[in-house]
Amino acid sequence: MSKLLWKFQIIGSAALGAVLALSSAAIASDSKAPKQVALADAQQAEVTLESSEVSTLAKEKAVDAVEPANAIVPPETLELQPSQLAQSFSTPSADNTSEVLEEINRYSTENGNNSLGAQVEGAAKFRDVSPSDWAYQALDDLVKRYDCLVGYPNGTFRGNRALSRYEFAAGLNACLNQIERLIAAATADFVTKEDLEKIRRLLQDFEAELLVLGTRVDNLEARVAFLEDHQFSTTTKLRGEVIFALTNNFGNDASISGVTTGIGEAAFGDRVRLEFNTSFTGKDRLVTRLAAGNLSAFRLGTTGLSTDPNTTGSFEGYQTFNIGNTGNNNVIVDWLAYYFPFQGFNSLGVENSYAYIAAAGGIWSDIAPTTNPYFEDFDGGNGALSAFASENPIYRIGGGAGGAISFGFSPIESVLGPSTVTLGYLASEASNPGAGQGLLNGNYAALGQINFNAFDYFAVGLTYVHAYHGTDNALFDLGGAGRQSGIVGSYLANNPGRGLGVGATPVVSNSYGAEVAFRPTDWLSVSGFITKTDARLIGVGDVDIWTYGAGLALPDLGKEGNVLGFFAGIQPTLKGFSVSPQFNATVSNTLTQTRLDEGWHLEGFYKYQVSDNISITPGVIWLTRPNQNNNSRSAVIGTLRTTFTF
Repeated sequence: MSKLLWKFQIIGSAALGAVLALSSAAIASDSKAPKQVALADAQQAEVTLESSEVSTLAKEKAVDAVEPANAIVPPETLELQPSQLAQSFSTPSADNTSEVLEEINRYSTENGNNSLGAQVEGAAKFRDVSPSDWAYQALDDLVKRYDCLVGYPNGTFRGNRALSRYEFAAGLNACLNQIERLIAAATADFVTKEDLEKIRRLLQDFEAELLVLGTRVDNLEARVAFLEDHQFSTTTKLRGEVIFALTNNFGNDASISGVTTGIGEAAFGDRVRLEFNTSFTGKDRLVTRLAAGNLSAFRLGTTGLSTDPNTTGSFEGYQTFNIGNTGNNNVIVDWLAYYFPFQGFNSLGVENSYAYIAAAGGIWSDIAPTTNPYFEDFDGGNGALSAFASENPIYRIGGGAGGAISFGFSPIESVLGPSTVTLGYLASEASNPGAGQGLLNGNYAALGQINFNAFDYFAVGLTYVHAYHGTDNALFDLGGAGRQSGIVGSYLANNPGRGLGVGATPVVSNSYGAEVAFRPTDWLSVSGFITKTDARLIGVGDVDIWTYGAGLALPDLGKEGNVLGFFAGIQPTLKGFSVSPQFNATVSNTLTQTRLDEGWHLEGFYKYQVSDNISITPGVIWLTRPNQNNNSRSAVIGTLRTTFTF
């Protein structure tokens, strides 16, 4: 073996070393190449036979007779002395050329490997080669890196036998072919000279266009740099809404903030909201909203109670822009809250969940789906006109500071569509540490809701709210304080103790609501809700309060973004009561002065989308028997609302 490798290295070191050096960078990876086929093209070589070479070859062929018949390379000869080295590289005679070439071809095409050392055993595959051989490392590298040297079928390499010129040529050719294929595979995606010429021609053809494009890119970079230098914040975005509203009640027993207006006296004012949305992780949101407004709500109807002259006026005339009235456009922070993802129960299939913490101005529609599309705009200026038609009044019970969690259930979503369970707690006096107030001891409301969608056009929500209302606080108050803080419904429904004549008393309420939305086509949406409230007047008795309504919306009517909406229903109304015997006389006397009639709320509006940022909404609200009193005249409220968003 030592002489065979010695001869191979001496004769082929220059050629093979140069090729290996040039190709080392290109074949550094495990590139795949087609199976090598190395053929010694003896017919193209000019061979000059000398008599000494013929005799030498004859001696070598004489030894062939003692080798196995299945040998695939010329059998090994007797070990040669250095003086015989020249003869070991002699060319064969013409008579034996074809036989030798056949053996060499078989040698050079045997078991070529396609990868650079991948899954190749190396020199250890030869039985007669050991690590102690002086050329073991060289042979191991050639076999592993290029797999262009093979041995005998019996697993031997026979490295001690002499090497002929043809054998050397075949081995060198096999290695060179393998290297060429590896280089070709590694550089198949390289850019050619022809590709560079094509690119150069394209650059010349589109030189003018590229110049214009470069100028535009420079201008854009300058503008981006300017915006970065003058941006408000890298984490905060500003959203704004401004409402101009012209409104009038065409009844004759209406008042605004307790002042009788008479027929034909209109009110014109505004409501402004600036909302800063800040994200620290890209998935959370801190909301800081500033609000100002000067539009008071119409106070409609009268109870007729002589025992409580301050009951004049219900909360049925509230429109969405009346919510957020700060008096004379005084600026306040009316909402401060933080949303962030919640992943506490992902192992149970609870995904797409988030938590909500409100420090001020939190309401249930911030986190619970209200299932009232096209009418609900979160008391903004692009939905229904009235607070009643915007959402189920059950969401108006309570508000303030607290927290909530909304869970998304992925197993249910595969059947019912997007589904959530919402749990929350809000306290309207959380910031006041006084006795009987605060986060836990004052007014509060706790909500639980399940919401699901089916078939992408049918949605259902089931809602429960448990609440405590301190002495002389309205039930549907949106987190406000005082008996005049109601947002929707009659005075009797918001203050049942005073409505029955037993005076101010704390109330514990349990409300059960259902919401449904159905959209059979893109141009039609139908939605509705119903809620029953069981209110216990502590120490007095129980009352029942009902509310329900339904709406029909035609989106994109006449223009994309437009909405034609109609809504009808009964605002929160005191329907029944059961009091302790000691209060029967008082209640009976009260009911001779007031009524428990049922009045309807009818509303129609058409929102016209002037542009992406401006909409105009004319509409009419008709209220029959305001404040549950058949003696009150109907209210017909006409409104023209213009909304600017940015």
